[in-house]
Amino acid sequence: MLLAIAAMVCACGAPTHTPTRGEAYPKMYEEKPLTLLVMPPINNSSFVEAKDLFYTSISFPLAEAGYYIISPLLAMDILKAESAYDAELFVDAPLNKFKQFFGADAVVFTEIDTWTKRGFGIETDIRCFIKSTTSGEILFDKSATYYLDLSVRSGSSSTLGALIDLAASAINTAVTEHIQAARLANRMVFEDLPQGKYDPDYMQDQNKEAKPDNN
Repeated sequence: MLLAIAAMVCACGAPTHTPTRGEAYPKMYEEKPLTLLVMPPINNSSFVEAKDLFYTSISFPLAEAGYYIISPLLAMDILKAESAYDAELFVDAPLNKFKQFFGADAVVFTEIDTWTKRGFGIETDIRCFIKSTTSGEILFDKSATYYLDLSVRSGSSSTLGALIDLAASAINTAVTEHIQAARLANRMVFEDLPQGKYDPDYMQDQNKEAKPDNN
């Protein structure tokens, strides 16, 4: 009995292993995708504009990570013309046609499960995954929950100052909050992405610690 208890104590006290990027995303290093096609997001939230907001901002963190991104505007026009605007149709379908038509090594999918205003900010829950157009395998898969506080406070104590604060907060929220939330959420979910060919750390970051899903 004492030995069993001692074994349990040792097991509980043992440090947990944090996987590296190479361990968490081995297929990214095996297939080495260079050209990515970003599909229009799958919007499961009640905010209908979320699909377009995310689509316009997904490419930036991917390009900064060293990948060649097919022009979202060009891809959008072609996908709409080919009745392929709904990414839901291709999540579980073969993607070899995207390789033939666009020259894409992998396709980027995004699922927006939550986009909710709370207080002076926005809460969003998203999942992004990258699938190979050659093997059909998921190369990268990440989820994130993010809250962006967009409250505006000038610190004025006067009645006029309070009214100005309120107006500024309303304008800020109406114009920029959704765009900022989309950009920051995309940066968060891709911050752990293995670096692409056009980044100095290409194939040199396998030993970096992988970050857990932010849920």
